[in-house]
Parts: sequence; C-alpha cells; structure tokens
Amino acid sequence: MKTKIYITLMAASLLWTGCNEHDFLKERPRDAIYAENLFVDYNGFRMAVNALLDFPRQERADMIQSAEIGCVWKIGVDNGWANTELSWTRGLSRYSVDLNSEMQLISRDTEGRDGIFLILYRAISSANMIVTRSENPDVDWQGGNDEESLYNKNLILAHARLIRAWAYRHLAYTFGAVPLSTEEINGLNYRNDWDRNSVEEVQNQIIEDLSFAAEHLPESSTDVLVLPRVVAQHYLTDIYLWRNELENAEREAEKVINNSNYALITSRYGVNSNQPGVAFMDQFHQGNVLPSQGNTEALWVFPNSDIIDFIGARANSMRRSWTVNYSAYAPYTPENGGRGIGRLGITAWGLSIYEDQDDRFSEYSIRKSFTGYNGESIPTEMAPSQMNINNNRWAGTRKWDWTYTDPSLWNATHSFNDQPYLRLADTYLLLAEVKMKLGKMEEAAHWINQVRQRSNATPITASEVTLDFILDERSRELITEEHRRETLVRTGTLVERARRYNPIAINIQDFHVLLPIPRYVIDANTGKPMAQNPGYN
Repeated sequence: MKTKIYITLMAASLLWTGCNEHDFLKERPRDAIYAENLFVDYNGFRMAVNALLDFPRQERADMIQSAEIGCVWKIGVDNGWANTELSWTRGLSRYSVDLNSEMQLISRDTEGRDGIFLILYRAISSANMIVTRSENPDVDWQGGNDEESLYNKNLILAHARLIRAWAYRHLAYTFGAVPLSTEEINGLNYRNDWDRNSVEEVQNQIIEDLSFAAEHLPESSTDVLVLPRVVAQHYLTDIYLWRNELENAEREAEKVINNSNYALITSRYGVNSNQPGVAFMDQFHQGNVLPSQGNTEALWVFPNSDIIDFIGARANSMRRSWTVNYSAYAPYTPENGGRGIGRLGITAWGLSIYEDQDDRFSEYSIRKSFTGYNGESIPTEMAPSQMNINNNRWAGTRKWDWTYTDPSLWNATHSFNDQPYLRLADTYLLLAEVKMKLGKMEEAAHWINQVRQRSNATPITASEVTLDFILDERSRELITEEHRRETLVRTGTLVERARRYNPIAINIQDFHVLLPIPRYVIDANTGKPMAQNPGYN
C-alpha cells in the first residue's frame, strides 16, 4: 500500500479570471498556503510542482460526469465509440448536433465543473505562476552551493515547462489556433482582448518548453514525482513529426530509444508472473507499473493511492469507462475486472485487426468472457452487427482491470491503481513513422517488428510498411491509451479513417478535425472579437 499521493495545494487561476481587490484586504494566516509564502524556497516550489502534476492525471478522471474526460481524444475515431451513450459523449461519438460550443466535455457542465479547455488553461496558468515566481532573486533554492541551487531551480522550471507544453499540445491538436500565454496572470496584466495565436506559434512555444525540459530533467527516474527527460524527448518527436521536420524527429526519438534505462517488456515479471498471462500485460498489473517495480517500458506513470479516504487521492475512471456494466449477468469480482459502466468502447474494427496468436488479443488482454453468478462462462461480443448502443456484453480491454482485495469493496465505483501513461512502445512506433517518411523502410520495419514480436505477432517486411499499417499497429498496441484523435489529426487521416472503420461516426465532416472553442470563452473576451472554428456557432 502506497502513501505517496498528490494533495492539491495550489489554487490555479483561470486564464480569464480577474483580480478581486477585496482579497488584498483579507488577513492571511501563516499556516495557510498562499503564493506569497509558498514560493519562497525549493520545498515550496516542489509542493507546487506536485500539484501541477495532478493536471495530466485529471485526463483519466471523470471530471465531467461519468467517463474519463480524456475520451475527447478517444471516441469519434476509427477505434473508439461511446457505448453507453449520453448527450455529452454522443456529440463526439456520432458528430451530431450535440457537438457544439456548449458541449460539457469541452466547455463545462451544469454544476460549473470545467471541461477540457479550461482544465488545460488552468494547468498553463499554474505552470506560468511557477515560472514567473522562480525569477524572484530572493528564493532559497536550498542547494549546498550555487551550482546545486541552480540545478534545483532548473528542475522545477523543467517540470513547469513540460506540463505547459503538454497542455498546449493538447490545445493545438484539439482546437487549432489558441491564445498563447506564458506569464502569470494578475491584477496588473489581466486581459479580455486575447488573440488566437497560430498553430505554428503555439508549436514554437511547445518546442522551446520541451527543449528546456529535455535539458534539465534527469536521464531516468524511479521517483514518480520527478519526470525523466525521455518524456520531453518523446513529445518533441511528436511535434517535429507534426511539422514534418523529420531529421529533428528522428534525433529526438533515437535519444529515447538509445537510453539504456528503458526497454520493452519482453518477458514475464513481477506480481502474477507465476500465473497464466502474457508479458505485454504484466506492465499494467498493480504492483508492476512503477519503474521502481521493474517496469522498464514506462516513460511516465500515474501513481495512485489505494486508500479512498486519503485527502487528495485522485480516483481514475479508466476501468469504469471502458468496462461494460456486466452486473445483470455476472458479479463484481477481481476475476471480472471490477465494476464498469461502459461509457466507452473499442470499435468492432479495432477488435478485428489482430492475428489470433497476438498476445494483445489474448484472453489476458481483451475481455472475451465474464464469469457469471453460477460460475458459467459468458462470452462477450465483438462482431460489427453487435456494435449497438448500450451493449453490456461488448468486449473491451483488460488493461484497466483492478479492484480492491476486500470483497466488500468489489463494487466500488472508481479505481485507485497505478497506471502507465506514456510507454516506450509508442516511441518505437513514432520512430517507425519517421523512418518511413525518410524512405528508410528497412529501419521502419525493424522498429515495428520490435513491438510486434514481443507480442508474438508476425513480423512484417519493408515492402509492407505504410502509414495505414503504422496507424493500425498503433491501435493494436495502444488501444484506449493513445490520444487517437491527435494521432489522426497529425497524420491528416481522421475523417477518412473514422468514416471507413467506425459506422457510429459516419457523419463526421472535414471541419470536425477541430473542436469548437467554448462559447463562454468567446463571450468573455469582450475586448476583442474571438473567431469560432469553422462549422460551429
């Protein structure tokens, strides 16, 4: 049982929130956490970074109702759809009228909880505060000498700028041109006349931030609160690929690949290794996920507490979102993976593209049956004709299977297990794409085969390497992990592949490549008109 948890200590200011002058008149007790007494030394900045690291973890929480909010990048694509459909997922899954500038997932819900747009800008605002406050010459960076103090300062800045880049990357892929802000917002520089900076301008800032992070983060880390530089290098590969700067992308990907601290999981290890299973799935099992537990493939992991009552423990919604509600015919048990409600599902096409012997399609990786109340085996469904709304027998991934050891908690709604967020296999496939675009087909096939062979899939030849094959392989390897919409936007294939492989998303139009800017953001920018993305009101 772990006790390492995040406690949200920093109230992140919103991008369009002004300063309340009455707040300056309020007495502030010394034992309260405010910027003025937080950002005075390294320990204070470290607490702020710990809080900042919670923003990415919110992707996998049900910040808006009852599905991982990261589903904004995982449904309405070739391999993902909304199974148990509600209005706030229907728009993205079906490209219906529900996809508009007031849709809850991207805007906010009826209770005022922020959607993905403002969550990302809160992350940026929090990162900007750390960056700005770090320039105060009076900060005690608590190093034994000037060199160590500078190292501590740069380590803090590297994390802040990495998370800022992470947020802007999501925003640019999802909304296109967006306001670019790199300074702390306060009462003196508050604005209501924001411009939407071009995607190229946002990309430039992302590259600048990631390059700084890659220089100042450690080579590797077993501390889940200290990210390694391979995370920044992986995202640099992605951004350079997006910009078609292939030599730069190749250079950054090879830095990750050649880092001897990381390797694909190719043999069984850790907990459950003496039980039937496959090496591919061991890295998802609780007790195996963290680098300190032997996971050499994880570049970035989300640690969670398995104690519900810890203040600040971040529940995740991955199992709840991707596992169907099977309770009508089977009990909630560890064997059945824990409680789900099946808001999201893998498309029939996504389930159909594996070879029979591929470990990623084995019974250990894909839920092919549930054990019923009387011990009987109840098969799941995955045929195209069975891909119907509210199908509580629909097959799904087992990557997020988890429940408590205490039987009284087997029906618990949320999960508190550790999870990989970014894996080396993803970098291998990015590098394969770079090599293909550079005309290095043998090398492209090599990196694809590294991923395929560890799961017993048939190796391919150089003549079989195509963009479609790489995108298919990314689906086979990274299903429910990958921000699939962003990959398809980057490769210019979202509309074509969604229409070809996802019958639920047949209404997708060219303008759906970008999602709408929230209406309330546009309305709040009273000092200058802010244009909406084409196709939306």
